[in-house]
Amino acid sequence: MGRRTDDEGRPRRRRRTLSGRLVRGIDDRLGAASFTSKVLGKVFPDHFSFLFGEVVLYSFIVLVATGVYLSLFFDPSSHKVLYHGSYVPLQGQSMSAAYASAVDLSFDVRAGLLFRQVHHWAALVFMAAIVAHVARLFFTGAFRKPRDLNWYLGSTLLLLGLANGFAGYSLLDDLLSGTGLRIMWSVILSIPFVGPSLAFFAFGGAFPGEQIISRLFIVHVLIVPAAIAAIIGAHLAIVWRQKHTQFRGPRATEDNVVGSRLWPAYAARSIALLFGVATVLVLLGAFIQINPIWLYGPYDPTAATTAAQPDWYMGWLEGALRLMPPGHAVIFGVTIPNLFFPAVLLPGVSFVLLYAWPVIERRITKDRDCHNLLDRPRDRPWRTGLGAGVFTFYTVLFVAGGNDVLASELGLSVNAMVIALRVILIVLPVLVGLGVWKWCRDLRRADPPPDPETDAALERSDVPVTVGDDTS
Repeated sequence: MGRRTDDEGRPRRRRRTLSGRLVRGIDDRLGAASFTSKVLGKVFPDHFSFLFGEVVLYSFIVLVATGVYLSLFFDPSSHKVLYHGSYVPLQGQSMSAAYASAVDLSFDVRAGLLFRQVHHWAALVFMAAIVAHVARLFFTGAFRKPRDLNWYLGSTLLLLGLANGFAGYSLLDDLLSGTGLRIMWSVILSIPFVGPSLAFFAFGGAFPGEQIISRLFIVHVLIVPAAIAAIIGAHLAIVWRQKHTQFRGPRATEDNVVGSRLWPAYAARSIALLFGVATVLVLLGAFIQINPIWLYGPYDPTAATTAAQPDWYMGWLEGALRLMPPGHAVIFGVTIPNLFFPAVLLPGVSFVLLYAWPVIERRITKDRDCHNLLDRPRDRPWRTGLGAGVFTFYTVLFVAGGNDVLASELGLSVNAMVIALRVILIVLPVLVGLGVWKWCRDLRRADPPPDPETDAALERSDVPVTVGDDTS
């Protein structure tokens, strides 16, 4: 086909559509085409472990979406009401407006129970993805300069996730969450000097207080989510600015990124992961029951229940409380209650060490260089062994959070289970740490020696790259 011409034989100009003229006009003024081209050409590594961070983001999106719906029907009030909803066993009972609205959400609001359960499952997955992401950063050395700032942001995200998770399941004022709030009241009281004042300020008076639920609601739906969103945004901006870390491989150097370009390969994979995470969470919420508060009943300060554990991410604190030997300490005439050590000191030391780890390792190794290539866990046996021992320590605490259930299932006494877990808490982390350290050393020694010819070949420009090679 020849070129179209007008009546005088001149080439006919192609007419631009309205959208085309709009796009061209914006580009003429802002130069957006080159920026968009650069953005779409951004390269991301293909290793599966980098997806943990995306699972954090996508589960947070599900949390926000379901949380907005739930907030439309939830009444964050401690005011006492009589229940007259659809759940017959509770009809006519006195309970807080918060608990009554949560039961109504479960039985009388369309899709309310589905949204409640999806929201709860999303919180569990959100915390699990954060822990997995932090573990990946630790064991591969991704916290080293220049990414130590992102390590601090990730540690803060973990801390905020713990706080918001506790605030979320404490809002419902059922027997289980009320028991958790009583424990929190006691923990705050155990803080020397300022404990009583802090407890009365938080709860609005003596336990159970009249304002704790409304204050937790503001913290849960406004303050902490806004902080989490800001941290995730800052984290992504820093990753974008610094480029991504990557494992050693063909053509992977400290100065480039080898992997898939943002468009279309990585974007398609990331969007598929978003829909996959959302689908799994909806299926979990639809078919697997979680937190059936109508079975627990409203909170009663005179009642208690057995086989009660918090959500998994708070299990290590529960276990620390259960394994702590009885007694208190007196320091310079000041009495330190028993609860202070497992519930305040242990979490405080844990997060201080977590924040300080980049500085600690830098002082140990004297390594102050910038690193864009990741370590394999075997490449740093001492770090991997230490991390494995620490994870074992907190895993034993998590198991101890259900010591009454374990004792019942195994036919043992709870006291015998507590003694056994105390011994395991001291011995097992050391054994696991040493075992992993030796295993990594053996694996590293078994690695084939470097081949100069292969290394030279990998540096040549004719070595194929997976999809893209970002050196910008």
